[in-house]
Amino acid sequence: MGEDIGQTAFTSDDYAAFRDRLRRETNTLKRWFDERRFDHDPGHMIGLEIEAWLVDRDCLPSPQAEEFIATANDERIVPELSKFNFEMNADPRTLDGDCLDGLQQDIDRLWDRCARAGETLNLKPLTTGMLPTVRDEMLQPAWMADANRYKALNAALLAARESEPLHIKISGHDTLDYRCDHIMLEASCTSLQAHLKVDQDEAVRIYNASVIASAPLVAASANSPFLYGNSLWAETRIPAFEQSTKVHSFPDRAGRDVLRVTLGTGYLRHSLLELFLENLSYPVLLPMLREDDGELPHVRLQNGTIWRWNRPIIGFDGDQNPHLRVEQRVMPSGPTVTDMIANLALYYGLALALGQREEAPERVIPFEDARANFYACAKHGLDATVCWEGRAIDIRTLLLEELLPAAKAALAGSGLNADSLDHYFDAILRERISTGQTGADWQRSYYSSNGRNFQALTERYVELQASGNPVHQWPI
Repeated sequence: MGEDIGQTAFTSDDYAAFRDRLRRETNTLKRWFDERRFDHDPGHMIGLEIEAWLVDRDCLPSPQAEEFIATANDERIVPELSKFNFEMNADPRTLDGDCLDGLQQDIDRLWDRCARAGETLNLKPLTTGMLPTVRDEMLQPAWMADANRYKALNAALLAARESEPLHIKISGHDTLDYRCDHIMLEASCTSLQAHLKVDQDEAVRIYNASVIASAPLVAASANSPFLYGNSLWAETRIPAFEQSTKVHSFPDRAGRDVLRVTLGTGYLRHSLLELFLENLSYPVLLPMLREDDGELPHVRLQNGTIWRWNRPIIGFDGDQNPHLRVEQRVMPSGPTVTDMIANLALYYGLALALGQREEAPERVIPFEDARANFYACAKHGLDATVCWEGRAIDIRTLLLEELLPAAKAALAGSGLNADSLDHYFDAILRERISTGQTGADWQRSYYSSNGRNFQALTERYVELQASGNPVHQWPI
């Protein structure tokens, strides 16, 4: 959700001034692309963010994030939208050698710190896409984190809707149909966000590859089957996040209203700049005026309120050299650190494998197929059938026979340790996909075997998560 802002109320003059600065900074950004200003080092730098929950002894969400973060006392552990949530950030590293094992060690240590802070407060940290025990009365504005940014976003979204309530309707095994006048449902959608630094020359191919990879990624990592007592999609985060931030913006080529949470309007053609130009078509939500420090503050603030499932990022190093990143946002949080590192490996491998193929996959996989595949996999998980290069194929077969080998080979070609790749691709991903036991599948199996007891389900989930064993090994 980004850094905080200094105010919550804005005037029409603020909006006009912000739009003017946004246009001027976007022109500056265009010049930077023309001048090839973006920093690039050999290889790829990666990073990640993990959103998580705090639960009490009864596995209900506990609004003690501020106290928890202070107790953990680590600058990499930061607030999120609700008082039930927090976020962990890993230090960037180069995608080579033993980076996956290094990431696992870093996150394990950070998670241990979170667990110790939780013990001090009689809390448990928990990583799962959507918490099975959360109820509508818990996701209300009173439990929003004490940050101006969130309050201003909530007010701006409702104002942009002319105070029309949000209509949340998700049909899966059950149907959820209700209305609300706040954005707090977004707080139920906790994710694993992967960052990949890209060269300006390869950015279009990597971005389009990330869009295409979204379907298999969400199928292999699904971990959000329940919301408010309803069994919905394998990855219910996807429709919930989209609908909880819905503001009318502009139509895409098919006439659909483009949401602020979206897979996009099509593939890129020439440059990541296309997405920042598209940002000008979205209503401004946070017209916070900043001093021009040379780092495009208004471009970046506007981009930070558009939550594409694959989001372009402009970053700066210590001496203000700009660089480009792709942020992949489709994967849910959890179930374990090991599972999440394996999911990251799958994303980075697919981004490189698809992005570096001799024939660009966007030439043989139309965007409308990539889009349909994404929602099919979010709804049905590993049981989905997709259209891949003109043929219908079940996603599990596609992953096992084509995508896992390709992703693993791409990372091997980038110099990653062979034993590490064997561990994450063969012992974790292949076993999870072969058995079909993702986090979503385990939760549904537990629910089917033990009845409608979401507290018992979550207690068992917490217990098994603490064991550290990957989810495909979890007993029911």
